[in-house]
Amino acid sequence: MIRVVLADDEDLIRGALAALLELEDDIEVVAQVSDGDAAVAAVRAHRPDIAVFDLEMPGRDGVRAAEAVRDVPDLVVVLVTRHARPGVLKRALAAGVRGFVPKTTPASRLATILRDVKAGSRYVDSEIAAAALTEGACPLTARELEVLRYALPGGPVAGIARESNLAAGTVRNYLSSAMIKLDVSTRHEAARLAWEEGWI
Repeated sequence: MIRVVLADDEDLIRGALAALLELEDDIEVVAQVSDGDAAVAAVRAHRPDIAVFDLEMPGRDGVRAAEAVRDVPDLVVVLVTRHARPGVLKRALAAGVRGFVPKTTPASRLATILRDVKAGSRYVDSEIAAAALTEGACPLTARELEVLRYALPGGPVAGIARESNLAAGTVRNYLSSAMIKLDVSTRHEAARLAWEEGWI
């Protein structure tokens, strides 16, 4: 029996997916949660064979949740998403994720993927993999990426400065530079674009 923890903030999708997976003779959904922090707690409490995380969840996103449970022995993490981008794929693979699946995947196909990754295979959607091969390099510096990472939740410059241990003026300079390179008009757009590309 393959024991699965499901984490997705969309209740209808999570519930439907759990119901469909439970129809499989060899798959048992042992917990369902709706955010990244609860996903990490559920994995530690239930010790499943596979954790199926949505990429976009409140709290930790799917990649950060995967990073947080890397120390759980024999755990396989599969990400599902409707916003698959090549950069995110790179982050996910670096975090040890073994499956990267669009939400458009039929439940029966997902069940097959879960069996395969449990057996040791890796699954990456073919369109995402092809896009990753042609993706351009990130134009931002490490410092610009750092301040954008702190800017992603939408807090003020003072908060970003506090979290990054930089002066507020320095943070403004990095944010401005990143906005120019990404050709966007706000730091929030820059942070969002950097996240979508998988750079932060």
